[in-house]
Amino acid sequence: MADGTSIPIGAIRPGRTATRRGTMRRFAQRRSTTGFLLCLPLILLVAGFVIYPAFYAIYLSMLNKKMTAFVGLGNFAFLLKRHTFQMVIFQSCLYAITAVTVKVIIGFILANLMHNISGKNQRIWRGLLLVPWVIPLALSTLTWWWMFDPSYSAFNWILNQFGFANVPWLGVGWIARFCTITVNVWGGTPFFMIMYLAALKSVPEQLYEASAIDGANAVQKLLYVTLPMMRNIISITILFSLIVTFSEFDIVRILTAGGPQDMTHIFATYAFQVGIQSGDIPLGAADSLFMFPILAFAAFFVLRGVTRRTKEIAT
Repeated sequence: MADGTSIPIGAIRPGRTATRRGTMRRFAQRRSTTGFLLCLPLILLVAGFVIYPAFYAIYLSMLNKKMTAFVGLGNFAFLLKRHTFQMVIFQSCLYAITAVTVKVIIGFILANLMHNISGKNQRIWRGLLLVPWVIPLALSTLTWWWMFDPSYSAFNWILNQFGFANVPWLGVGWIARFCTITVNVWGGTPFFMIMYLAALKSVPEQLYEASAIDGANAVQKLLYVTLPMMRNIISITILFSLIVTFSEFDIVRILTAGGPQDMTHIFATYAFQVGIQSGDIPLGAADSLFMFPILAFAAFFVLRGVTRRTKEIAT
C-alpha cells in the first residue's frame, strides 16, 4: 500500500530464519539433548539386543510347536496345567527369594565389618572378598560341582574324617536345592558387600555424632541412622539381584541340570530343556516369559518406594 503500513513479504524471511536458527541452537545446547545424544548408541544397542528379542519371544510363545499356526495363550495354559511347571514356579521363587535374602544379610554384615577396618587392611580384605564375584561363574560352579561330587566330594571327605557317612549332595531334592542356593549366595554376596560399603561411606558422620549426643547406642544408630540412609540402595540392589537370580542359568545347569526328578529346575533351565533339548521353541519361549510379571510386580513396588523416599528427602 502507498501509505507505508504494509510490509514486503521478503522482508520477514531473514528474521524467521534467524529465529529458527536460534531455536535450534538453544535446543542443541540443552543438557538433556546432549545427554540423549550421548546415550543414543546405548539405546540402540539395548533396542537391538533386548527389546527386539523380547517382542520376538512374545510372538514365538503364541505359535504352535511347528511354528505354523497362531495359538494365542494356549502355550501358557498348557504349562500351567503341568505339575512339573508348577514345581518350576515354586522352585524359581524359592531359589531367588532365599538367595537374595541371604545375600542381603551377609552382604550387609560384611559391609559393616569392612567399614570399621582401617584403610590398608580394608583394601586387602575387600580384594579377597571380591574374588568369588570376579571369577567366571561357570568356572567357579564347576569347582563347586567337584566338591559336591558323590565319589570325589571334598565335603564328604571332611565328614568322613569325623566319622559321618557320605551325603548325596546333588542326589536328593531338598539337599540339591540347598546346594544351588549356596553357590548363588557365594558368588553374589560380594556385590552386595561392595554396594553397601559404598553406601555406608556416604552416610554423614555428623548424623552418628548427633545420635551419640542424644544417647543412642549401636543398635539404635543402625536402626534409625544407617538403615534409613541406605534404604534406596538396599531396594535397588535387591531388585537388581532378583532380576539376575530369576534369570539364572549356569549354576543350576552345571550342578544338577534340573535334577533330581526336576526338583531344582528354574525358569531358565526348564525353558532350555523344553525349548532347545525337546525342540518346542514356542513352549520354551512361553516358559521364559512367566518370570516377567513376577519381576514387573516387584519392580513396580520397589521403584515406587524409591521414588517416594527420594521426594521426601528433596522436600
